[in-house]
Amino acid sequence: MSFSRRNFLIATGVAAAASSVLTACGGGSKSSNDKVPSIGKAKKSKVEVGTKADSTGPAPEVPGAVKGGTIYSLDQFDMDHLDPAQIYSSTEGAITVPILRGLTGYKLDDKGGATLVGDLATDAGTMKDGGKTWSFTLKDGLKWEDGAAVTMDDVRHTFERLFADFVTEGPRYVQNWLEGGKKYKGPFSGKHLDSIEISGKTVTFHLTEPRGDFNFTLAMRGYALVPKKHDTKEKYDKRPFSCGPYMIGERKIGKSLTYVRNPHWDPKTDSMRNAYPDKYVFQFGFQALAATDRFIADRGNDQYAMAIFNEVAAERIAQVLTNPKYKQRVLTAVDPVTYYWPINTTRVKDVKVRQAINYAWPLQQLQTIRGGKATSEIATTILSPVTPGYQKFDLYGKNTKPGGDPAKAKALLKEAGKLGQKLVIAYQQSDNAVKQAVAIKNALEAAGFTVVNKQVDKSTFYSQISKLDNGFDMFAAGWSPDWPAGYSVFYPCWDGSQIVDGGQNWAQLNNTSVNKAIAAASKETDPEKANKLWGDIDHQIMEQAACVPDYHSIRNWMHGSKVGNVIYDSANTCVALCKLYAKK
Repeated sequence: MSFSRRNFLIATGVAAAASSVLTACGGGSKSSNDKVPSIGKAKKSKVEVGTKADSTGPAPEVPGAVKGGTIYSLDQFDMDHLDPAQIYSSTEGAITVPILRGLTGYKLDDKGGATLVGDLATDAGTMKDGGKTWSFTLKDGLKWEDGAAVTMDDVRHTFERLFADFVTEGPRYVQNWLEGGKKYKGPFSGKHLDSIEISGKTVTFHLTEPRGDFNFTLAMRGYALVPKKHDTKEKYDKRPFSCGPYMIGERKIGKSLTYVRNPHWDPKTDSMRNAYPDKYVFQFGFQALAATDRFIADRGNDQYAMAIFNEVAAERIAQVLTNPKYKQRVLTAVDPVTYYWPINTTRVKDVKVRQAINYAWPLQQLQTIRGGKATSEIATTILSPVTPGYQKFDLYGKNTKPGGDPAKAKALLKEAGKLGQKLVIAYQQSDNAVKQAVAIKNALEAAGFTVVNKQVDKSTFYSQISKLDNGFDMFAAGWSPDWPAGYSVFYPCWDGSQIVDGGQNWAQLNNTSVNKAIAAASKETDPEKANKLWGDIDHQIMEQAACVPDYHSIRNWMHGSKVGNVIYDSANTCVALCKLYAKK
């Protein structure tokens, strides 16, 4: 997940275990012995909305799975956030699937494809008024880890606390859409938000605008439930309460996080999650190379290990993917994420300077450092080719000169009168990031820039870059749709209204034409017309050179020989934790 802030879903990822690679739409397979997945040829597909029956537990059994044992992880860093209201990264979303539940969620098939279902709700919701009103009814038998019932007060409190001052990160869709949300300050003053209506076991949301995809929005981990009684506000981020199959047993910040069984979870209430291992022990502090070498060695507890973040290290990609013995323990998946480098438009104001950065960017060198074509495809757009609305274009000649065009870049800088312009670039503390930072610095300085690289602690990286006054001109980021629509790419990351502390408009782009185009596309109800508008917006933003698209990701996760049923979770673009089991 290397720098991805929020990775989702479109069940379009090409996912494979061992030697087969599935097409993005989930049909057919082909050998991957000689070829890597092609993102450009991957098909787009929709996530279907399931029925009430689909939402009824228990989850289908995994063939051959056995209960018991412990699953471990070998990952680089601990989670910045566990409070659902603060969660907006794929790793945080994935690691909390076993403990956090929302009104809706994604039921995975045996290939990792997703269907939207009711999680705590009996179904995926009822829409009225063209999408301005949505209702959800709680299932019976839902309990927190202390045995207390999940109540409607918990539901209302969960959504009201999103407005509290201490919630500085996480998705903002619901806050923006709920009637009266602009003036509401949260529940801790004793006031409720009238647009959240409670009746019996049903909650009804009244929105300011039609949102036919509101049930998809609520499937985000950022809207998982929080018990009113146990809400410790800021402290909740370190120790959330569970109503899932597992709960936190022990946590050593920066070192490990342990899940144990929640005795009050009833599988009959959960159509999404299996619970085979007795325990999960997530271990942090392992760089990708160290983790990969331990996976290759496959000794002791590492036989039961997997990774959420760490993929096969670039230094070992060729060794692992060309060895059938190792390759059968690799999960490969095409991710709908696009990794890019936002350019702070409030600091780098001249469009020509930003265009020069794009021309100079060493995409091919960076791809090589990441491990070559087996790990990524070079990007020229914000939207991934597997995302609805994608249009193929290349404004800065990257397909022709993937190594960069320093002469063209320097000519633009000279034309702008900005030769020698200083750029402060932030990157995470990892071996791979350091190598990429050196390549970027060399390429930009060859084009006439002066570059200052600054390392930022990876466990708090996104908290730091999400500050408006962060002192950086550029930094690595990534985004994929929160649900399958261009809205969830462009509104949070590129609309001027989202320039706030803790927000994701990292480029701080506030372009009137772009804002108007996003507003128009948001109101378009015809999917095909909307997709065309979103693709046009992609082109429009790239004309402003507000970022440098870097790559579309091909994931390669290795695991131990005794980890069973390692499949791709397209809802969190990670390994599906609640489908794993420890082999006897």
